[in-house]
Amino acid sequence: MPQHPSEGTRRRRPSVALAHASRALAEAGIGSARAEAEQLAAYVLAVPRGRLALADDFTAEQLDRFDGLVARRAGREPLQHVTGSAGFRHLELAVGPGVFVPRPETELLAGWGIAQARHLGAGLVVDLCSGSGAIALSVAQEVPAVRVVAVERAAAALPWLRRNAAARAAAGDRPIEVVVADVTAADLLADLVGRVDVLLCNPPYVPSGVVVPPEVGRHDPADAVFGGADGLAVIRPVVDRAAALLRPGGVVGVEHDDTHGAAVPDLLAGDGRFAAVTGHRDLTGRPRFATASRRPDGPHAAAGATWQTDSP
Repeated sequence: MPQHPSEGTRRRRPSVALAHASRALAEAGIGSARAEAEQLAAYVLAVPRGRLALADDFTAEQLDRFDGLVARRAGREPLQHVTGSAGFRHLELAVGPGVFVPRPETELLAGWGIAQARHLGAGLVVDLCSGSGAIALSVAQEVPAVRVVAVERAAAALPWLRRNAAARAAAGDRPIEVVVADVTAADLLADLVGRVDVLLCNPPYVPSGVVVPPEVGRHDPADAVFGGADGLAVIRPVVDRAAALLRPGGVVGVEHDDTHGAAVPDLLAGDGRFAAVTGHRDLTGRPRFATASRRPDGPHAAAGATWQTDSP
């Protein structure tokens, strides 16, 4: 009697492979096991995830590849490293060892910056701690009239940033400018002092004593994750430099740890050069980023800026 293709051969139906993979990922402690198994299967089969039910059976070669990718993910290698890309807003970015994997919550900061660039008719947007280029490239794609400068210092991250920048330029997006520099330097972007319309930053902000998931601790670069004992070692100089770089009325947005819901707005308000300091929450209701505008009344205003909490 003829056998079903999934019996007695190395071919296997996606539904059967997904069941095995989901179980393996769940046993490895991955909360979204089924969804990630589906993403890996769709990646191997080169079909949209929503069409897996209609996909052909795995061939023997595809099955071996799928099993290998599942094993890597079960070992807590980030899903984005396994597939080689991370989705961010309307982009697919190349990522891998040496560069921080962009997170969905950072899309909120990028979206805020894009809205501000459009509202202000911005000519110049700066992205500090650019990493893979997620924020900078999103701005360049969605607000093509602006000049975008991306700043990164990490030697391991720069190839990924340049690769993604070149890919987006080849796809027709406005090219961005990559600057190799330390965002904590007192003379950062000295030629742009008083000229920046929108400044965005997703810095390292996790306090150094915090235990992080294996995907972060083993694979994200430590200097892109941890921000000193209190998590504010990079944010403090960024706030100071943002005040120098922004034009009067220009705006800044800084992502922060969810324990910094008061600390980062207080830094902005306490600086004296910012107004309209606002805290923003992510879609889970946690404090996620703070924003402010540069005062027009001199380098240091006498009155402190008050701040308020905004919705996501």
